[in-house]
Amino acid sequence: MNTYPANLTIDYPEKAKRLTVFFRLLLAIPISIILGLLSYHGYNNEQVSDGSNWIGVLFIPTALMIVFRKKYPRWWFDWNLALTKFGMRVSSYVLLLRHEYPSTDEEQAVHVDIQFPDVKKELNRWMPLIKWLLVLPHMIVLCFMMVGVMFCTILAWIIMLFTGTYPKAMFDFVVGALRWGLRVSAYAILLTTDKYPPFRFSV
Repeated sequence: MNTYPANLTIDYPEKAKRLTVFFRLLLAIPISIILGLLSYHGYNNEQVSDGSNWIGVLFIPTALMIVFRKKYPRWWFDWNLALTKFGMRVSSYVLLLRHEYPSTDEEQAVHVDIQFPDVKKELNRWMPLIKWLLVLPHMIVLCFMMVGVMFCTILAWIIMLFTGTYPKAMFDFVVGALRWGLRVSAYAILLTTDKYPPFRFSV
């Protein structure tokens, strides 16, 4: 199986403190505000279905640079990657996948790997214009998948209040859904690859 050039792994957590699980949404408000402030600007109004706000991703400038110059400036990629990682840490905390408070800069236990593209060799300059259309089947699947993610999160919240542990099968499903969403984002929003995202949960 070929490895996709965008991947997500999240370390399975040890038992959580039930009090922090109970108040998780309240505890997440400050870091969510920071993510929201970083994410808002006038370049783009896109949002993907993996629970993270991606408005701050430099989508339109990157698309224009690929189309007209066949370039992806490294600092734009670094910004997109850093914001993606931060968003994933916040999402993992809100979804009860991890229990340490999300860091604004440290990787912690949420590992996002997105390869920097060789634009001239690996990317077709016209693909950014149609990728939004090509990923529509993925978006339909992800809409249904996110319903399952919300159901798992609510059920896991109840279970963790009694046991302190996130059921492993449910954990793997939610992580797989986030991984799927990340790959779609790498393809259609971050524009780091022209390799079509696979229809799978696994690494």
